[in-house]
Amino acid sequence: MGTEPTVRGVPARPVAEAEAALVHHYRRLVRLAYLALPADRDRHSRVLAAHAAVQRALPFRWTRRPAPTDTGATDTAPTRAATEPATATDPVYAELRLRVLRAALRPRPAARLLAPRVWGLRLFTPHGGEQDAALDHALAALAAPARAAFALRAVEELGGREVVEVLREAGVDRPEEALAAASEVPAGPGPESLAFDPCAVRVQPTDLLRRRRTLTAALTVGVLGLTTTAAVLGGGSAPASSAPRPDGRPAGAVTDPARLVRVAPDAWQHTARVDFTAWPARGDRSTDGALLGRALAAWAQPGPQTRAEPGTDTAPPDTPPQLLFAGTVDGTGVAVLYDGRRIARYSDGRGGGLDLARADDTDPTTAGAVVLSRQGTALRYLLAPWVDTAETRRIDQPDTAAHPLDHPDGVTAAAPGGGLADCRGATVLQLHSSPVIAEKHSFLLADLGGLVPAHLTYTPPPDRTQPARAPRESTGQDALTAWARAGCAVPDGTPGVKQLDLWAFAVQPLPQNAGSAAWFCLRSDRWTGEGSAATAVLLPTARGPQRTGGAPGRGCSRFEQDTVAWTWWHSPQGAEYLLAAGSRRVTRLTVKGPDWSADRPAPDRTLAVERPGRSAVQVEALLDNGTRITPPH
Repeated sequence: MGTEPTVRGVPARPVAEAEAALVHHYRRLVRLAYLALPADRDRHSRVLAAHAAVQRALPFRWTRRPAPTDTGATDTAPTRAATEPATATDPVYAELRLRVLRAALRPRPAARLLAPRVWGLRLFTPHGGEQDAALDHALAALAAPARAAFALRAVEELGGREVVEVLREAGVDRPEEALAAASEVPAGPGPESLAFDPCAVRVQPTDLLRRRRTLTAALTVGVLGLTTTAAVLGGGSAPASSAPRPDGRPAGAVTDPARLVRVAPDAWQHTARVDFTAWPARGDRSTDGALLGRALAAWAQPGPQTRAEPGTDTAPPDTPPQLLFAGTVDGTGVAVLYDGRRIARYSDGRGGGLDLARADDTDPTTAGAVVLSRQGTALRYLLAPWVDTAETRRIDQPDTAAHPLDHPDGVTAAAPGGGLADCRGATVLQLHSSPVIAEKHSFLLADLGGLVPAHLTYTPPPDRTQPARAPRESTGQDALTAWARAGCAVPDGTPGVKQLDLWAFAVQPLPQNAGSAAWFCLRSDRWTGEGSAATAVLLPTARGPQRTGGAPGRGCSRFEQDTVAWTWWHSPQGAEYLLAAGSRRVTRLTVKGPDWSADRPAPDRTLAVERPGRSAVQVEALLDNGTRITPPH
């Protein structure tokens, strides 16, 4: 007899036995893949990718066991993989698990083409509690090998040495470092938790209106294609209906007010997609064909009066857009349209025209309001239908009660706007959602001069005993106080910003009992996906925050949660100090001057060095995983 064939050092097994092992332990393997996969993709894609990684794990090179030649013998015993627990000693299961890990560690672009497809539905793992949300946030900050190490500990319940061996087999270069990073994450969900179980999913429909419009557009294209083919084959000319209109506007449904998409007034109460697609058509001129026709014509033919925010396409919509509003605002006709990607606001009269802004991938907060009109520093907003009550508040007065803001049929009274980025004491919107959307949910929006106000969030100071904290709404007293103290140091306060987050990453006791310094990192994320971050410090005697550094990129986001900053400080007694502070994973701070240096452990992540005079310095922080970082410039 010849030597039994092997697959990567593991004896080849009959495909029937491998299939049985995969089916029997399918849920466990999918859960392992889900935890190890990158957390930066949406849950629907992650669920499908986890199932795909497991379904593709069955090796093609395993051969079937030859059929028994003894016809009198009957093999009725179940396969070992279907009856024994999955352990590292089972080479069939161990090989399947290894293949799943490799697919999760190094997902290939082609893998998405082979992933299971779901049409018209979105899949979500059930929402867990705060602990599950914190765990998901912590996993998103880990590198792929560390996520795999965590998954092996949480799902397989392997010891440290076993985890290192499996990771090394899966091709991880430094498995010990991956295990060390995973060990800092709190204990994972048990086998009974559903928040990380891709086999226990909730199903929700996608945007039905958009699907209907897409299908209509596809049918229209098909009909036009057949018509063109017939015209070419028949030698005839194009139909008269496809010729340009006498008024110069292109023909088609995009310029026809009768074809505008209108959503039912209560649609937002019955959909799982709570964003601009759930807004009904409002306003006292929602049936004014003349106003709507002018708005559609302005969008169909962009001209000198077309203004687009940075990163916004000015091309006409491909399909009839959705009507959000048409009415008279401060004596001017205004129409607001939405094509699934952009908000378009048309205004009649002198100084009017068409304003366009990105508004894709929204949620109940980022789709909470649109600016209807702007006269100087006074604004009128159109609020989302799920907003129950609206208020305004000064960002620099956290202890002052918010003022009610009337909004009949969603249109607010005039309210002050602007001023956030220049420390003038901006007035922001404080909106309260209907209990149908979320209980006791309120959020802040700030006008930055564009069509869609920016969503303000807050990340509280770190706690070494807990995972990195996720941004939360800025309506709590600690968040309001932080925004009042440091909000005007935002790195980008221009139109096109989708979200602004203020992260309080350190508090530093000052020498000579002079109080404390608060360190912040403020992040701006734009609708285009670009972003920038700036670090700032607030000292006791300062009138406002002092910017200490900043750079474009993903700094101070959930993809880059480590930062360090420094500044000079003149104490009340006249001494000169260099102050430095880092985020929660900083363990050591190093400062180098022209002829001096300081290199010290930083248990509280801060450092104060007294120097006789200011000079050029270099600051560096050592993280708990050995990585060194420098302040943003």
